[in-house]
Amino acid sequence: MGYLDSVLSSSNQVHVEEQPVSGGGISQNGKFSYGYASSPGKRSSMEDFYETRIDGVEGEVVGLFGVFDGHGGARAAEYVKQNLFSNLIKHPKFISDTKSAIAEAYTHTDSEFLKSENTQNRDAGSTASTAILVGDRLLVANVGDSRAVICRGGEAIAVSRDHKPDQSDERQRIEDAGGFVMWAGTWRVGGVLAVSRAFGDKLLKQYVVADPEIQEEVVDSSLEFLILASDGLWDVVTNEEAVTMVKPIQDTEEAAKKLMQEAYQRGSADNITCVVVRFLDNPIDSSSNRISGNHGDTSSRVLGGSHTDSSNRFLGKPR
Repeated sequence: MGYLDSVLSSSNQVHVEEQPVSGGGISQNGKFSYGYASSPGKRSSMEDFYETRIDGVEGEVVGLFGVFDGHGGARAAEYVKQNLFSNLIKHPKFISDTKSAIAEAYTHTDSEFLKSENTQNRDAGSTASTAILVGDRLLVANVGDSRAVICRGGEAIAVSRDHKPDQSDERQRIEDAGGFVMWAGTWRVGGVLAVSRAFGDKLLKQYVVADPEIQEEVVDSSLEFLILASDGLWDVVTNEEAVTMVKPIQDTEEAAKKLMQEAYQRGSADNITCVVVRFLDNPIDSSSNRISGNHGDTSSRVLGGSHTDSSNRFLGKPR
């Protein structure tokens, strides 16, 4: 996703042959379950990353979920996956002012990644679509064109906006900063990048910012589930179709796999990564919940506390 094909054809790409991976779990307090599925799809390189993490912060059980779609290689997406949520939960205002903590964690993570890129001679960047669950609050933050969609009262509602260079406000912001947007197969910043906000992309940083748009939703009985996915899904599946597919599937891992498989069958040309979070009306005993997945990593069976599911450092990740 993102760069022109001529830019993408680099020997630095990560080649993979592994099969798709999936997994899932349930929160310690039994209030939500989650599942993920990720595949290189029809591509020979894997630039999608994801995170499904349950943590304890100031006595609160916190859910942190993210999809990170890299371009120009996997470096930026991998870095954001490894650092964004850690930076966020360490923020002193994480509980008291979660929105400002999210915004500052995004910009801080971007700044630190750019510092780490000093020795690189090739640009890399990443989208980030994240969902933070704190009590009865769901905060969705987005940079780029991965997307978050909720099902509320049976209806599909996008809770993030794809950041594309041809959107009037994004184009204006880019031009005000001295940049330009031109058509090169699709609308691109500087004729190169197909998203107008991203982590990384140091050569375009003046125009391609990592400032997230944040939307807050109340977790109540009308909120059924959340879908986070890279554009490998959204390029071929509408918001409404995705919600219709997930609705009858209570097992969140199976729901994520269904979305991934459907996108592949519909001819998605990109990596495909999906995370599904289902909100449970009646909290259940998480100790009796079976957590499945083909990753074989027993760490995914440790729920709550400071747990992060390390099994989702998935296929093809450079070591």
